[in-house]
Amino acid sequence: MATFVKPENALKRAEELVNVGQKQAALQALHDLITSKRYKAWQKTLERIMFKYVELCVDMRKGRFAKDGLIQYRITCQQVNVSSLEEVIKYFMQLATEKAEQARTQAQALEEALDVEDLEVDKRPEDLMLSYVSGEKGKDRSDRELVTPWFKFLWETYRTVLEILRNNSKLESLYAMTAHRAFQFCKQYKRTTEFRRLCEIIRNHLANLNKYKDQRDRPDLTAPESLQLYLDTRIEQLKIATDLELWQEAFRSVEDIHGLMNLVKKSPKTPLMVVYYAKLTDVFWVSHSHLYHAYAWFKLFTLQKSYNKNLSQKDLQLIASSVLLAALSVTPYDQKHGASHLELENEKERNLRMASLINFTLDPKGESREMLSRSSLLSELNNKGVMTCVSQEVKDIYNILEHEFFPLDLASRVQPLLAKIAKLGGKPSSASSVPEVQLSKYVPALEKLTTLRVLQQVSRVYQSITIGTLSKMIPFFDFSLVEKLSVDAAKYNFLSMKVDHLKGAVLFGNVNVESDVLTDHLAVLADSLNKARNLIYLPMKKQSKLGEKHGLAETVDKEHKRLLARKSIIEKRKEEHERQMLEMEREEESKRLKLQKVTEEAEQKRLAEEYTRRQEQRIRREIEERELQEAQALLFETQKGAKKKGKKPLLDGEKVTKQTLIELALSEQLKERQELEKKLQKLGKTMDYMERAKREEEAQLIEQAFQQHLVEEKIFHENEQLKAIELSRQHHAGDLQEKNRLARMMDDKVIFQQRIVNCRETEYNRLKKEREDTINQLIALRKHERETKRKMLFYLKSEEERLTRLREEEEARKHEEEERRKKEEAERKAKLDAIAERQRQREREAEEKERLRRDALLRRPTEALSRSIDPASGPHTADPVPVAAAAAAPTSGKYVPRFRRERNEGQTAAPPEPDRWGRQDDRAPQSGDRWRNDEQRPSYGGSRTSSASSSSWSSSRPRVCPV
Repeated sequence: MATFVKPENALKRAEELVNVGQKQAALQALHDLITSKRYKAWQKTLERIMFKYVELCVDMRKGRFAKDGLIQYRITCQQVNVSSLEEVIKYFMQLATEKAEQARTQAQALEEALDVEDLEVDKRPEDLMLSYVSGEKGKDRSDRELVTPWFKFLWETYRTVLEILRNNSKLESLYAMTAHRAFQFCKQYKRTTEFRRLCEIIRNHLANLNKYKDQRDRPDLTAPESLQLYLDTRIEQLKIATDLELWQEAFRSVEDIHGLMNLVKKSPKTPLMVVYYAKLTDVFWVSHSHLYHAYAWFKLFTLQKSYNKNLSQKDLQLIASSVLLAALSVTPYDQKHGASHLELENEKERNLRMASLINFTLDPKGESREMLSRSSLLSELNNKGVMTCVSQEVKDIYNILEHEFFPLDLASRVQPLLAKIAKLGGKPSSASSVPEVQLSKYVPALEKLTTLRVLQQVSRVYQSITIGTLSKMIPFFDFSLVEKLSVDAAKYNFLSMKVDHLKGAVLFGNVNVESDVLTDHLAVLADSLNKARNLIYLPMKKQSKLGEKHGLAETVDKEHKRLLARKSIIEKRKEEHERQMLEMEREEESKRLKLQKVTEEAEQKRLAEEYTRRQEQRIRREIEERELQEAQALLFETQKGAKKKGKKPLLDGEKVTKQTLIELALSEQLKERQELEKKLQKLGKTMDYMERAKREEEAQLIEQAFQQHLVEEKIFHENEQLKAIELSRQHHAGDLQEKNRLARMMDDKVIFQQRIVNCRETEYNRLKKEREDTINQLIALRKHERETKRKMLFYLKSEEERLTRLREEEEARKHEEEERRKKEEAERKAKLDAIAERQRQREREAEEKERLRRDALLRRPTEALSRSIDPASGPHTADPVPVAAAAAAPTSGKYVPRFRRERNEGQTAAPPEPDRWGRQDDRAPQSGDRWRNDEQRPSYGGSRTSSASSSSWSSSRPRVCPV
């Protein structure tokens, strides 16, 4: 961020950067200067800097930079020179408008260039893809790229200016001018979306203005000038909304104008009210609210008649005719007949709201639908003298439709009058604010009213009539449309009729059993029979639940009154509660605002003191610098003036003081000022003499010209009257000839009409039969479809139940198998555990027996030696006894009796012991003195001899040497 000692340096730097093509750098430098806190005091240089700044913003389309700069400049010059801000904003809008117009003139296809729904939306993705895919851009896309960005920037300019000026009482006129220019922009280029946004922006500004009433420099709406500006803006908004056919926005604008009028409790000027009611008639006509449309026309007529002194008789007659025709266009029956209580309450609120917009005072507690109605409007038109001003054709239509009784030729009497009315209309010359009046737009509504009057009057004369005769009596519509109108009228209890297409007749009166007259007769008959029965059979005295002296009607009336009283009490309580809550909120808000105000005042006081201190320092510093510069400038100018006038120049600067220079300069300036004032006084006297002489000479010429103009105008008026009379005579003669020419076609027309009716009746019967056949086929088809669907649902349900049952059975079977498997596994495991336990028990017993046997063998070694060794014998030989004993000893743990073991001790070889199966072991002990082979085991529990091992038992015993 660059810093500059003086603002002029920043301006010079920006111009240098612009000259070398660096506009962005120049804009940034000026933006830094404007937003800097160093230059907060306004001076003329800042205005020139702002002009250059907005030029750069417009050239580069930097709307955000422009908004920031204008906000900072508003803070700077708000209290010092607000006119400078006005000039800058005007220059800013002028540049933006010129750029947009320049781009518009360069574009050759404006409609395609502006075919954008919303100016605030960027380019669509499909447009970007098309621009990249296509090799060459079309003319419409080039126009869009050229024109649309500048119109976007212009729209953003209007929004920025309105946002800056929205709560500035010193620039209200500029705010109104900007709003008007934005409205014209939307109207000129058909920008409906932007117009809605603009209306919402202005509406929010006014709402915030009423919400925050303690703002500084806030516009005062109670002031006549401010109110007039705001009303002018809303009236212009209403005009543009109707021109763009944005009727919803137009109605909102009407509500805004009405809110402003209620806010200040003061009626605006008559021209504004005329425009207000004129646009209100258009809004109500488009919304098909014919009753409110007629009331708006009535108010417009009253205003024009009371305040427009220049209103001609012709224009007054045209406006009065519009009022009466608008009143006659209202439907002659109440469309809320038979509606619910809620609908009636809503209609009551709607009537009150519309009456307030039209400035009609209604009683909110009364029946507003009775006060604001067609009959009351027509009575007011009679009382206020509207009937005396309308044209003769309109008056004849009113008398025929409202007062006369012509059931057979009512339509034929009205039809030529409607043809004449359709030709009337035009723009009132003496009422510029009133829109162009076209009486032809009321013709369709008057034709419908005529149809209803014909049906109403015929129903009083006839009980039945043929469709053909009725169609001839109503030449405006086909019978289908007449039937539609009669249905609506019968719905709201205006007519009572029935159309019998089979007989080709229309029946009037209450033709059904449920009619009101028959119901009344049956009720009277029931009452009479009940009285006769009471005279014959005396009723038993019984206390009624509703009381003896009060009937059902009185009870219902009392209950209704009680409910209404309860409703009023509840509403009063609600209002009281809401009022209390509102007061509490107001108290809290006031407390908060007071606290906030105290805090803000303290902060503002501190900031003001700080600002004052800095200002004093700055002013003191600037005064010193300025005094030094002024002394030098005065020294230079004094020396220069002295040389120019031939006077003796002053002394050198070292010998002249500052005070001396100032006094000399002031004296010279005073002399020059006095001389200039004398010259101006002399010049003023000369101009006064010339102007007075000129006016005295031209006064006579002006009077002569005026008299001559009056004579010319009188001659022109007489000629125009003669021409109008002659033209009217020619038109009358031509109309008579046309009538005589067309009278010959009446019979042909009737024959053609009868032929058309017969053809359509035949076509209707054929279509009716085809429709009945189609309906019967559809009924049979749908019955078959329902039967098929029912069977299919039953089959699906049965199949689902079967599958569910199978699934449950399968799960039960699996569960049982799992339980059985677990049980078998447990039993098998128990058996294996028992077998293993028995096996371990046998092994323990066998080991114990083996241990005992070995102990026994170890206790008898001496006895064996004494028997086996002979002293006279030769060398020692192996003793076979232990081998035999060992061979005879069971190795598998089988018990061997003692006598058997003793008997086998002396034998050298023992026969094999038969096993438990009765077989004898053919395995003989091998030669040698080995005791047993540990690797061989008996297989079947029988006693076996072990194979000879490499080591002998005898060798393992101690040897006894002979003595």
